[in-house]
Amino acid sequence: MEMQWQTLLTTKRYGHAEIAEEEIGRSHFHKDQDRIIFSSAFRRLGRKTQVHPMSLNDHIHTRLTHSIEVGSLGRSLGIRVGEQIRDQLPEWATSYDIGMIVQSACLAHDIGNPPFGHAGEYAIRDWFKRQGDSILLRDLTAEQRLDLMTFEGNAQGFRVVTRIENHLFDGGLRLTYPTLGALLKYPWSAEHANSKGKFSAYQTELEILNKLGKELGLVAQGKDHWCRHPLTYLMEAADDICYAILDLEDAIELNILSFEEIKPILLKLCGDASFDDQILSSSASARRKISALRGKAMEYMVGSAVQAYMDNQDAIMSGEYQSELLSDGEVTVREGLQEAKSLAREKVFPDTRKTELEVGAYTTLGVLLEAFCDAVYENHHLKGKGLTYRSERIISLMGIHAPDPELSLYHAYMRALDFISGMTDNYAAYLARQIGGLS
Repeated sequence: MEMQWQTLLTTKRYGHAEIAEEEIGRSHFHKDQDRIIFSSAFRRLGRKTQVHPMSLNDHIHTRLTHSIEVGSLGRSLGIRVGEQIRDQLPEWATSYDIGMIVQSACLAHDIGNPPFGHAGEYAIRDWFKRQGDSILLRDLTAEQRLDLMTFEGNAQGFRVVTRIENHLFDGGLRLTYPTLGALLKYPWSAEHANSKGKFSAYQTELEILNKLGKELGLVAQGKDHWCRHPLTYLMEAADDICYAILDLEDAIELNILSFEEIKPILLKLCGDASFDDQILSSSASARRKISALRGKAMEYMVGSAVQAYMDNQDAIMSGEYQSELLSDGEVTVREGLQEAKSLAREKVFPDTRKTELEVGAYTTLGVLLEAFCDAVYENHHLKGKGLTYRSERIISLMGIHAPDPELSLYHAYMRALDFISGMTDNYAAYLARQIGGLS
């Protein structure tokens, strides 16, 4: 079975019964981008960690600046692939529609990440794992426990855009199916998670996942398990390009790495180890030098990813492609990426200040999870009546996320995670101090 662009590019929206008219200057996919950009969850990414928690250096990437840059690259990738497959697209679709879908997915790809970056994800997972067979989790099914113990920013992001933002539990942002499809990096449930624990749909969103798969004509690969939308590979490539280059750039800003250490890697990613520029041999700052190489490297990597997409198009359209575009492109790109990741593992991730703040993130999120999950458990079992004063006040802090006492315990915990994972780094740290009585 091969997927068809006519279906993959449907203009139907999740949560909308009818297809709305296009506006002058604003296609259906432009509207997706606008809805993401103007959402509260997107704005909060400006105060969430990318790699380095709570940095005092204003040049360090946050989740927001990272997402904007990934979106910019995603648009280029989408337009270039769109031009190459123009004869396969529906009559009404253009390469710019493809670019807009990929850009929108890129903008939203980190929208579900908790405070403190990946350290926050691990902190939430480990907290629930430590509960084991405690009273808090005893009444949950194995599948529900698995969702909590493998908390995933990707799955939370899918929940944010389809449930939480704008139309609460009534379609969320009401995005088009193609944008949602391109956003789903791992279109399966936790029980199908890959070796790194990656998945994109909790039990709460399985119905949406399966509806999406059918509407887009994705290839089913088992129960609650679909192949990727073809444009997801472009979103992934845009993200990987930014990680490879911009994480190294941040390390230079924080004096963890020198320009000379990363110069050979950037030259490899440029596809030209002998490339020279007047700026590179001048007394210009490291920031200026890396800027000179960044554009050339990105251009080369985008070209490599586009070529890899075209080389593997048949496998992608049949749902059989299991690799990554940057791994299957130019050899120098693959080698440069591996070297960049190795350097980050050896010198960036072990950085003392980063480690200290990540360990602190465990304590911060532990305080919040204990307080909110205890209150949610009490609220559920007492049906909202006769709560302790503390639990009553904690539930009130949740605002629109406060669970109805009649909700199942699993759904109530998910509402607590909606609230906690949506916090910025600063607010999470502040609230943990308040709740812990350390203020």
